[in-house]
Amino acid sequence: MQFPKINLHVHSNYSDGINDIKQIVKKALKLGLDYIAITDHFTNSWKAGIIPTLNSIDKISEYLDEISNYQNYLIENNKNLVLYKGIEVDISSSERYIKKFIQIDQFDLVLIEYLQTPESIAFTKNIIRYWKNSITNGDDFPILGLAHFDPFYFLHGNLEILIEFLKRYNLYFEFNSSYPQCYSSRNTQFFEKLREHQIPVAIGCDSHNLANLNDIEEPIEMIKYYNLKRNYKILIDKLGFKNSNIPRFSI
Repeated sequence: MQFPKINLHVHSNYSDGINDIKQIVKKALKLGLDYIAITDHFTNSWKAGIIPTLNSIDKISEYLDEISNYQNYLIENNKNLVLYKGIEVDISSSERYIKKFIQIDQFDLVLIEYLQTPESIAFTKNIIRYWKNSITNGDDFPILGLAHFDPFYFLHGNLEILIEFLKRYNLYFEFNSSYPQCYSSRNTQFFEKLREHQIPVAIGCDSHNLANLNDIEEPIEMIKYYNLKRNYKILIDKLGFKNSNIPRFSI
C-alpha cells in the first residue's frame, strides 16, 4: 500500500516559521509531498508575547490571500501538490478573541492546540458550536484536528469523555513527528479506541523550517503499528471532499 505523503502542520514566517510560503511550496514540490497545510499560530495567551502570530484581521487576510495565490498556481500548472489554508488555534486564548478574529469558513483546516483537560474540551465545544452556527453552508466548515496532542492527559478517568468529543465533533488525531511521546506505547489504549470508533488520524511535522518538512516516515510506521490504516484513509477521504485532486490509496 502506498501512503499519500502529507504534512498538515507547517509554520511560515507569518508566525514563528523561518521560511516564507513560496519557499515551503517549492520545497514540498521537490520532496514529492502530496499535500500540505500551512497552519500558523493564532493566540492571545502567554505565547503571544514570545512569538509572532496571526494577530489582526489584516494579517490573517494577507496570509490567506498568499496561500490562495499558491493554491491557484499549483492547480493552473498541474502540480502534484495540494495546499490547504490552515491555522493553529491556541485554546488558552480568550473566547472573545477567537470569535472576533477567526472567520471559520475562510479555512480548510484548523488545528486545536493545548487540549489538556475536560475543561478545555468544554471550551472547545463552545467554540466549535459558535463556528458552526456562524456559517450557512456546512460544506464550508473546515477539517478539525488536534495539534501535538498527548492522550496521556486523559487516560486515567477521562478517556471516554475524550473519545466522545472527538467522535461527535469529528476531530482527527495528529501523529506529529516533533512530539513522538504523543504516540508512544503508553497511549495504546487510546489508539485502540481510535480504531474502534473510526476516528481519523493524520500526519503533521510541526515544521518551522524546511529541514523537517518531510519527517513522515516514523508517523507512517506508527499508524501501521497501531493498525490505524483505515483511520488514515478516513482522513484522506475527508481531504478529498475538500479537493478532488487528492491522491487516493486503498487498504
